[in-house]
Amino acid sequence: MKKISDYENKKVLVLGLARSGVSAARLLDKLGAIVTVNDFKNFDENPEAQLLLDEGIRVITGGHPVELLDEDFELIVKNPGILYSNPMLVAAVNKQIPIITEVELAYQISEADIIGITGTNGKTTTTTMIAEMLNYTRENNGKAYLAGNIGFPASSVAQEATSEDELVTELSSFQLLGIRTFRPKIAVITNIYSAHLDYHGSREEYVKAKWRIQENMTSEDILILNGNQAELRELAQNTKAHVVTFSTEEKTNGAYLLENTIFYGEEMILSIDEMAIVGMHNVENALAAVTAAKLRGVENEAICEVLRNFHGVEHRTQFVGSINERKFYNDSKATNILATKMALSGFENDRVILLAGGLDRGNDFDELLPAIYGLKGMVTFGETAEKLMLTAEEANVGEVLMTENAEVAVRLAYEMSSAGDVILLSPANASWDQYPNFEVRGEKFVQAVKQLAEEVGAE
Repeated sequence: MKKISDYENKKVLVLGLARSGVSAARLLDKLGAIVTVNDFKNFDENPEAQLLLDEGIRVITGGHPVELLDEDFELIVKNPGILYSNPMLVAAVNKQIPIITEVELAYQISEADIIGITGTNGKTTTTTMIAEMLNYTRENNGKAYLAGNIGFPASSVAQEATSEDELVTELSSFQLLGIRTFRPKIAVITNIYSAHLDYHGSREEYVKAKWRIQENMTSEDILILNGNQAELRELAQNTKAHVVTFSTEEKTNGAYLLENTIFYGEEMILSIDEMAIVGMHNVENALAAVTAAKLRGVENEAICEVLRNFHGVEHRTQFVGSINERKFYNDSKATNILATKMALSGFENDRVILLAGGLDRGNDFDELLPAIYGLKGMVTFGETAEKLMLTAEEANVGEVLMTENAEVAVRLAYEMSSAGDVILLSPANASWDQYPNFEVRGEKFVQAVKQLAEEVGAE
């Protein structure tokens, strides 16, 4: 890690904990800052705050008291999920106190090059593919570390990494709003659709947040964009970075799809039929990853081996296993209609039984109709079970059942299936009506599949 003196004796407020807040507080303390941590959760229910207090870091919990800003802080490092409309942040802006997120700290201390990946969908899959490709044949000459929104705080990982390594960093729009000097050597934007409008206020502001990934890049840096999207092609006119695109629709200066085969330049990489994960959205993710890997000098053999053996990231069209020739996939991360449509695009509808449902946000599911038309079956659950059942009937789905939750849905789906079918959990809804998060929902699904396999005697 770089030895920097920027924070020595500076009063810094870390606003919000979770993993990134704990990491930021510890790093700032190590860098000599006078750190105060403020978290909304009460101290007695806050193990992270208790740990930091034991380490000698000041903590204030149980709310965000605006009067705390009277202490003349010189910087705020905020949890990405805290809205900028929070009274504490509004007051900080009025006092002209700089506000950053933890990834900015990571950049400032990182000796390793940063490969930054953002986008609406496919970030985690693309990030993981890139890291696996970079690490495949590596021996004693550095490592590609996963970091960022993928579950490993960038400011912790950056302390380990050396100049021989790379930080392959997943970046959310929330994190990118809090950068100042952050500059990746390679940046990837997988795609841009409408998302998180409740946080950003409008699609325009959401796109601006995503586009910040390139704002400090120069002609020495590379920006990889999805060439299928006209919006990104237009944005590419306004960057100093060298732009490389990938595409499933035409030949580009990056990786592209031609006659069901991935190419890079004039090099044939492999047929998409050899890929372990399915769906055209995952082909796009692979193209983005291949482009980044080739630009870092990875050999085709390593790229091919990763794509042939990469079965997906947990909860993202993850292949769970087979029971008597029925294949089970866990796509619990599909918390919106678009994600479910993308997951379904990888399968033949007449062989799919879809498990869907969850938190009712007041929307209908008309947008899902074309994607579910002619499905072999659907099992719906949660608050939106009835809405989805009506949509399924309108879409001429073969058999539709409504049940309690995703676990019970597993057995019902199996009972309506036959050899060769796919049983896909892709809920099209958030999980919070029944589960703490999409990860728990996915884990419960996987457990139910394993239990079913034991009970029916999987062949």
